[in-house]
Amino acid sequence: MKLVIVESPAKSKTINKYLGNDYNVIASFGHIRDLPSKDGSVRPDDDFAMTYEISDKSVKHVKAISDAVKKADTIYLATDPDREGEAISWHIVEALKERKSLKKDVKIYRIVFHEITKKAVTEAITKPRDIDMDLVNAQQARRALDYLVGFTLSPVLWRKLPGCKSAGRVQSVALRLICDREDEIERFITQEYWDIKVQLATASQAPILATLTQVEGKKLDKFDLPNKEKATNIASQLEKKQYQVASVDKKQVTRNPYAPFTTSSLQQEASRKLGMSTKFTMQIAQKLYEGIDVGGETVGLITYMRTDGVTVSPEAVHAARAQIAKQFGEQYVPKSPRMYKTKAKNAQEAHEAIRPTNMDYTPQKMQQYLDKEQLRLYDLIWKRMIASQMENVVLNQVTVNIETTDKYAALRATGSTIHFDGFYKLYNEGKDDEEDDESRILPPVDNGDKLALKNVTPAQHFTEPPPRYGEASLVKKMEELGIGRPSTYSSIISVLQERDYVKLDKKRFLPEERGRLVTSFLVNFFSKYVEYNFTAHLEDELDHISAGELDWKKVLSDFWKDFNGTIGEVKERDFSEILEILNKSLEHHIFPPTTDGKDPRACPSCSDGKLSLRLGKFGGFIACSNYPECSYKRQVTTADGTSDDTEGGVEPKLLGIDDGLEVTLRKGPYGYYIQKGEAVKGSKEKPKRTTIPTGTQPDQVTLEMAISLLSLPRTIGTHPETAKDITAGLGRFGPYLLHDGKYTSLPKGDDLLTIGINRAVAILADAKDKAKSKTEPLRVIGKHPEDNKDVAIFDGRYGVYISHSKINATLPKTMAVEDITMEQAIALLDAQAEKKGIKKPATKKAKAKAEPAKKKAPAKKATTKKSAK
Repeated sequence: MKLVIVESPAKSKTINKYLGNDYNVIASFGHIRDLPSKDGSVRPDDDFAMTYEISDKSVKHVKAISDAVKKADTIYLATDPDREGEAISWHIVEALKERKSLKKDVKIYRIVFHEITKKAVTEAITKPRDIDMDLVNAQQARRALDYLVGFTLSPVLWRKLPGCKSAGRVQSVALRLICDREDEIERFITQEYWDIKVQLATASQAPILATLTQVEGKKLDKFDLPNKEKATNIASQLEKKQYQVASVDKKQVTRNPYAPFTTSSLQQEASRKLGMSTKFTMQIAQKLYEGIDVGGETVGLITYMRTDGVTVSPEAVHAARAQIAKQFGEQYVPKSPRMYKTKAKNAQEAHEAIRPTNMDYTPQKMQQYLDKEQLRLYDLIWKRMIASQMENVVLNQVTVNIETTDKYAALRATGSTIHFDGFYKLYNEGKDDEEDDESRILPPVDNGDKLALKNVTPAQHFTEPPPRYGEASLVKKMEELGIGRPSTYSSIISVLQERDYVKLDKKRFLPEERGRLVTSFLVNFFSKYVEYNFTAHLEDELDHISAGELDWKKVLSDFWKDFNGTIGEVKERDFSEILEILNKSLEHHIFPPTTDGKDPRACPSCSDGKLSLRLGKFGGFIACSNYPECSYKRQVTTADGTSDDTEGGVEPKLLGIDDGLEVTLRKGPYGYYIQKGEAVKGSKEKPKRTTIPTGTQPDQVTLEMAISLLSLPRTIGTHPETAKDITAGLGRFGPYLLHDGKYTSLPKGDDLLTIGINRAVAILADAKDKAKSKTEPLRVIGKHPEDNKDVAIFDGRYGVYISHSKINATLPKTMAVEDITMEQAIALLDAQAEKKGIKKPATKKAKAKAEPAKKKAPAKKATTKKSAK
């Protein structure tokens, strides 16, 4: 038996179909071994020896592989075609050696394929090779570097920056990009400027919108109209003038199509055009790569989705050109095929670009086999690949130069039209930010044509800071700088969000206070290791290891020598010294200059105190230097104007006095809450507290609302049918009604504090009806012919379904509840049972066959006794 080991169970089923019964294809379910998160997993003093462990979730998978290996005479390691895949293959062999599962005469081969098609898989089997240890060692070096940074730096971070969770080698550099951009935005000084638009018309009343470019022979630069006064003075002069066409410039320009997708460009375009996160994009792409059921056959629809190469096989290029001619006509096919070369820094050309495996599988043909999100992404990949081999776009660009008849001013109008649409026929790449619109169509004009003045419009503008990074622009920037690899972009972004270092707001990244603290700390004390060039240099060295040009342990040794020394120095630093450096580094952010010229660090509570950054259990906050004499504290404001989750002792907002006690709005680690009174030292009695309802903004909380919330739960009234009270309260899962011992969530839109008895009774009745409808069938189709039990249709949480003997099958949207027949219902139930591997209950016929067999046994015994007599 020949054994093939892949990573994914989805791939194993597909490949098994391609290879046939002589092969057994089994999955490792991804990585089976990794460095455990404990001290000593990488030992620099022992020549960087590394201890790997099989993860708990992989134990059963390793056992299954081990059992299968015992029956095999040949093993093909067919994990993904990259460094990580190579390392997984090596780990599988090492784990099998440790278990002594490998027979002496077993042959072990490594095979790779970049698309899961029958041709690619069968060709790979004919071209086996050994495991490439250069690729494995490059991956080991990357893993060791990440471990040494994370496991050595994070404890320093915990001690020196309470509330900050951890730091990673590449994630910290990506975080710095976001924080540096925010700092740039905060320091940006807005500058006012004006421009003047002039609306003109030809003799046939066709409109032309022109921009003022020159006054009295002087060309206008961006800031030459700095204020309203100067702009309106010139505008008033322009209103008195007559206009004519000075010249018309026409030229044709061509635009080349975009290269097929790499991982980075796919993530960027899916973010821009489809609104997909990088993580979700890669999840969908993985499914398209591993295989989709197309007419009963599992087919890999795209090539390997982790790549920074843009090369495409000659066969795929030829197929794309044929598809273009067939679908759009020969005029859209260039004379010669287009060849693309990767421009990205540190790119590896080992893989093809991301493309369809079969150009004939158009999105229209695949529509019936893919879900909505799969189809959207596949459509993007298919169009990008086909467009990459299409003819250029040809544009007619027109510039009309206009002047006043007395030569006082010159103006310009620009526009363009499409002469030949080329690849625009199918695809045009999205943009991160809006560009100037040059696509307006200009009317035909000639030199000397008189133009009528319609109006003059001076407009005020202000310079704007650079935009915050979105997912697409962040990935693009990381790729340009050589930070990380295509397979890491998604996880980098996810980790930053999971650690509460950044948040995504309106599709743009805002650094949280924790993130800014971490970045400031690293920039000041570990500056070398968060430099963009240093991180890119490490990626270069990993490439050299992959190519066999550099020893991986030398790279680790060179890195560790300096890094470990820096760790030791920072550990010795006094906490107060670190805090002062952070205060200075973040001064512009936490103490921005005031408009009135006052000292932004002056304490508003006492006369001579200075405000400074302090670190508490939950992060940073601002406090007075005269503590404990002055107890002034406040929260650090984040980029979007809200407050960060910081220490519970941050200054509360006083709402008012009730019963002689202060009612305050506070923010703790779990959100905003209201408190009445203060905790008394030594007293067991705690002040009364309550959360604010979900959806209520902190600035909406008034004293009246706070008192009402603190008085909850409240009795609304008595239920007219049960004569039992209905109570309203605010619980762990939000506002609720309590009646007869049962809780019912309050619907959105109903006010917990003002709801009356009639509305409460209606909500309870509605909830009762809904609960009843979930247990009662919409329709009983009839009795199942095999066991005489009901086949019924229910309305469930995830839609309408058919149910019989614990088997539930979703009712297709094309079938109406009232029209479905018993035969159709049984077919759907049988298909679901087979899909889930559910053993159908014994039928009456089966039981009937079994019963006579049981009765024959005593009859035999009776005959035996009779013969004995």
